[in-house]
Amino acid sequence: MNTRVSAATDGITRVFTWEEGARIEVRDLGGEIVIEANAAGLKTLAGHLLTLAQDGTPDGAHLHLEENNGLEQGSVGLVLERCDDE
Repeated sequence: MNTRVSAATDGITRVFTWEEGARIEVRDLGGEIVIEANAAGLKTLAGHLLTLAQDGTPDGAHLHLEENNGLEQGSVGLVLERCDDE
């Protein structure tokens, strides 16, 4: 069973899907960020990035992942954001 979340930005709806059993943890080691995930978690993150990369997705569209909201307990927050500005 997958979990799906729909988000609308500028009238465009995007669907973000979590693979069953996804485990994603984000740690701040003070000079680098570590994203640790099982296979389902890596597929989930890849899917989120591909969703943000879809044609027609507006600049600034983003997804917040936080402890107990997509990330494992103890994780620091992670924001995936599209930025087309150079």
